[in-house]
Amino acid sequence: NFTYCPATGLAKGNEHSEFAGWAFPFPGVFLTEEFISEDEESEIVELMDRDDWKPSQSGRKKQDYGPKVNFKKQRLKAGSFTGLPSFSQRLVAQMKACCILGDFLPVEQCNLDYTPARGSAIDPHFDDWWLWGERLVSLNLLSKTVLSMSCDSGDSIQLFPTCSKENGELSPSGPFTPTSACKNSGEEGIGHLLPPRLVPSQEVTVAIPLPRRSLVVLYGDARYRWKHAIHRKHIERRRVCVTFRELSAEFSAGGRHEELGKELLEIALSFQGRPV
Repeated sequence: NFTYCPATGLAKGNEHSEFAGWAFPFPGVFLTEEFISEDEESEIVELMDRDDWKPSQSGRKKQDYGPKVNFKKQRLKAGSFTGLPSFSQRLVAQMKACCILGDFLPVEQCNLDYTPARGSAIDPHFDDWWLWGERLVSLNLLSKTVLSMSCDSGDSIQLFPTCSKENGELSPSGPFTPTSACKNSGEEGIGHLLPPRLVPSQEVTVAIPLPRRSLVVLYGDARYRWKHAIHRKHIERRRVCVTFRELSAEFSAGGRHEELGKELLEIALSFQGRPV
């Protein structure tokens, strides 16, 4: 019932929902379009298709490049992990040009293949945060889709009106405060203040449109407070998603498993890997 706006960082109420005319800040999303060219996209998918795709849950297929992990028991080892694929070296280098990814060091890559014929989807979930760090980076290939965000916490979200007397819409650079003015269309000529509106988090869903060849990063609230999903209705044709994950603090410099983290990063960034 809300749609994320990359230009403003706001989740805006959809026109035909009960939240039309309302919005709230939605931090923790970085989205850049046309991250790679059509030629680069074709080359990457062709290289992926040379390797086998293994069946996964909910009608998906996958290729994993990463350590062997038991998340329930919190155990991992390098196993047969030989690094990220060679074609990802260029992608990782390009990521460093993004302000939020200057120091991003991926230790795992997961390729997922979605098609309508298989009813491909992925249910609302959090990615693990014992092993994986704050930033989740995904490259969306072959077709557009929608990343659906939901929150099942018991708190409330404060909404603010998005209209103003001047142009009927809140300016991205203007004040986004409880005193934002909104003209009441039912009382012609009378402008008055609308108070913020509180709604339970469970009643709010936010759609993040992902254009073809776009790169999205989830961090902060979008990573730890909001679950993410891909619904079947948003898979219109074949879609390939390339997700990169970094190490958590526990496996980074100064962490309890720093040495193991160094070993895994050295393997990952050799870029000599095959799917495990």
